Parts: sequence; C-alpha cells; structure tokens
Amino acid sequence: MVPARGEGAHHLAMLARAPRPAGGVAERAAREYAADVLRRAGFAVTMEPFEYSSLPGRFATPIGGATAALTVLAAARFGLGRGAPWGALFALGAGTAILALFARGMLGDAVIDLPWLRRTSTNLVATRTATPRVWLVAHLDSKSQPVPSLGRVAGISLLVAGLMLATLAAVLQLRGVHARTLWWAAVAVSVLGAPIVMASVVDNRSDGAVDNASGVAAVLAAAQSVPAGVEVGVLLPSAEELGLAGARAWARAWARGRAAAIALNCDGIDDQGELTIMYSGTAPRALLRTLCDVADSPPRARRMPLGLLTDSVAFTDRGWAAVTVSRGSLATLRRVHTAADSLARLRGEGIDEVAILLARAAEALAR
Repeated sequence: MVPARGEGAHHLAMLARAPRPAGGVAERAAREYAADVLRRAGFAVTMEPFEYSSLPGRFATPIGGATAALTVLAAARFGLGRGAPWGALFALGAGTAILALFARGMLGDAVIDLPWLRRTSTNLVATRTATPRVWLVAHLDSKSQPVPSLGRVAGISLLVAGLMLATLAAVLQLRGVHARTLWWAAVAVSVLGAPIVMASVVDNRSDGAVDNASGVAAVLAAAQSVPAGVEVGVLLPSAEELGLAGARAWARAWARGRAAAIALNCDGIDDQGELTIMYSGTAPRALLRTLCDVADSPPRARRMPLGLLTDSVAFTDRGWAAVTVSRGSLATLRRVHTAADSLARLRGEGIDEVAILLARAAEALAR
C-alpha cells in the first residue's frame, strides 16, 4: 500500500496550526488528532505520561557556550598577556574538562533524573502487537529560539574552532614560534560564536511546520499504509526540544526486560532539499542498507552534524539501531526554530515520498 495522494499534506495542515510547546494545549490537540488517525488505521493507542527536568533543554547550550568562550579568553590572557604557554594550556585543559563534565551531566538520562525545573508531559504510543520490532518515531512538540538552527550549528562550530586554534597557538608558543596572530584568531572566532550559542534559549513563537509537524505527518501517513500484519509501532514523543526527554524516558522504560529494537525517526521534511539519513555513534550499516534498497533513489547517509540533536540519539544510546530521516537544505535550517517555520513556507510536497520510504523500510525490517 502507498499513502493516499496528499494525505501527508492534510496531516501537516492539521498539526501545524500553532506553536506546540511540550505539555501545552496545542501539543495535546495535535496528539489527540494523531491518536484518532492511528486508531482508524487499526492501532491501539495509549498515552504515557512522564516527568523530566527542563533544565538541560533550556539552559545547557547557553551555559556550555559561555564556558567554552571563557576558556579561550582565559587561555589567551596567559598566551597573549603573559607569554605563558604552559598557563594557557592549563587553562584550556581545565576549561575543557569542566565543559566535558558539564556536557556529560546534562546529556543522557540527566534530563529524566535531575531534580530541578521538573515538568510533566505525555508520549503517544500506538501498536498492533505487544512488542513491535520496528518503531516509527516523530516528536510532537515545537519551540522557537532567537537564532535559527543554522545559527546554533555555526556558533558551536566557531567555539570548537576557537578551542582548537587556542590549543595550537599554545603548542606553537611552547616551541618558540610567534603565535600572536593565531591567539587573536582564536579569540575572534570564540567571541563571534559565543553570543549565538548563548542566545539559544527556548520560546514558543514557531508553529514548527518543518520541525516537526512534517515528521509527524510522514509517520502518520506511513502507519496508515503499512499492512496490518506488519509488526510496527508508532511513538510520538513529547519534549524532544527539551533534551529529548520523551524519547529518553520511553527508551529507558522499554529497556527494562525488553531487547533493543529499530527506530526510524523522522524529523524535518521540507518541500525542497536532499533526502538525508542521519545517525549518531557507529553507523548502523544494515539499517542504512535497507533504507537505500527500498528508496526510489538512494538517500544521502551522514553522521549527525555538530550542534544537532534528534530523538534517534536517545535510542542509539540504548543500543538500538536508529536513524533520523530528514529532507531539507541550509535554507531549511535558517528558518527552523523561528516564526518563519510555518505553513506559509511549507506545502508538504515531500511528506508522501518520505512516508512511502518509511512504510517500505518498516515492512522490510519487520520480517
């Protein structure tokens, strides 16, 4: 079976009417719409509440950006002002260690366990069998930020470059090489990148048409077209935009007594752009090969870019074979997490194509 022509665009129009902050009224309405679609497609639907901390999703990126910039500035004070490369290397080592420990503390299941800024939300789970081998996943919530996703990726890349340039400058200085220009380059890129990353705070001014009403629409259309005998489940998590909280909570619960499975996450389907399969960790080669085999034209497979985080990461961390299916370009990232990510800029023309890919892959993988 294939999705009815225009089915994905219809779902998109129903889902992307307003911003859908995690736990909010608009997200609940979108979840109820999705539940009705899935019940009519023969799925048993349950709503699974969970608790989480909103601290990582709201503040980890700005704090991390400030820490990285301060590390470079402290090192530059030793390298430029005092001519003390060993002091610069110590500052870089200490700052990087603090940054790594902070990142480790904020990532993973910390979003579930931290006691501060506790919130509640709900995941939608739909199944035809008790333990499906394959899960179609797409997050329901949306957010906005003062800078688009492309800006955040660029800012993080600049900060990483600043740390690398500062380290190179200190090493060259130890070897007696004049590195003043390199030090100033490290300071410049860090000062340029830090405000962008520190501005990555969460608001609710985006309808989230691309991110991620389009992904939910593709999953719904795929679920409608998967034959009834195929063992496939549907998970529509909440709070992806706040540290992957819904996916992490659900994956942790699944891990209690059940084997890892396969997750086909769908996040961001624009009208134009290249179809891309993203993964984290070790490349899931068998899964990627299946997706390429069932696609009308081979999609691009790549590691998830620095600065992007999707629900597939939560499953990969639990030992699942997991990928994120996306379609877009740099122009897409320029409007994601902004007010421009609305139905006025998205027709949903690529959703049915992705739904076909997801349905074919689910059927092939469930055998």
